[in-house]
Amino acid sequence: MTALDLVDTWPVPHVSAASIVVAPGTVPVVVTHGDPYHSYRLASISKPMTAWAALVAVEEGIVSLDDPVGQPSCTLRHLLAHAGGYPFDGRDPISAPGKRRIYSNGGIELAADHVAAAAGMPFAQYLAEAVFQPLGMTASELRGSPAYAVWSTLTDTVRFALELITPTLLSPATAASAVAPVFGGLRGVVPGVGTYDDCVWGLGVEIRDTKQPHWTGSRNSTGAFGHFGGAGTLLWVDLGAVHDRAVACVALTDRPFDEWAADALRLWPQLSDAVIAEASAAAGPAGAITGTVTEGR
Repeated sequence: MTALDLVDTWPVPHVSAASIVVAPGTVPVVVTHGDPYHSYRLASISKPMTAWAALVAVEEGIVSLDDPVGQPSCTLRHLLAHAGGYPFDGRDPISAPGKRRIYSNGGIELAADHVAAAAGMPFAQYLAEAVFQPLGMTASELRGSPAYAVWSTLTDTVRFALELITPTLLSPATAASAVAPVFGGLRGVVPGVGTYDDCVWGLGVEIRDTKQPHWTGSRNSTGAFGHFGGAGTLLWVDLGAVHDRAVACVALTDRPFDEWAADALRLWPQLSDAVIAEASAAAGPAGAITGTVTEGR
């Protein structure tokens, strides 16, 4: 039995999952389970993809993270870090920027609109040209809100996870800033999981830090980052859980999180811990990894 076999017990109609291990100087080891080409709505995993596109726009020089967007004193950086003061849904602010961590679909939509205006094209087109096409994500498409309406496959989502591990579209400095804490010390809620005095986020990704409870596992390091989605989807990357190698996990389902939240918050950490344990056990001498490469780049 492998770690990914655990998803066979999940109470969902369809599930596709992958574990990823990347060690210096080696080919990524990607093991998949389930149909890698089934199309899923990624739900809020769309947010890291949207943020990555926004950061491509920053590096192209058409926008800046300090651009004013939305209410007074709010910037693109605030919006990507859920610190813009906007509610879960809607674009009428409920707080001043930088005061609370308020998880906001509307804030992400405002950020995407700003990029689209600067690029002179619909955001769906910019996302495709800036992220999907160069990464070979040919089965991925934005079909609505950039906060939750990307449709994709396991194969394509793995390609994005590999980009998070070893960035090719962003400079190392920009990529590192995206997955580091932004506006630290803000109290906030991870919807469906818990309330935290310091609800740590990067740009478009949630950072595990010391949050308890959490949807990742007890073996994940405090620097693990990623996102889960309301369609019962998850993606995390951990650069510190296993010595000298990166580990990531993707699991896509098509059952709304709200319908199985209690089960998900038990089963997702189990899967995460099993993936990390398997990656640790598979590590060979001198940084070698044993395993099967089923996807790669």
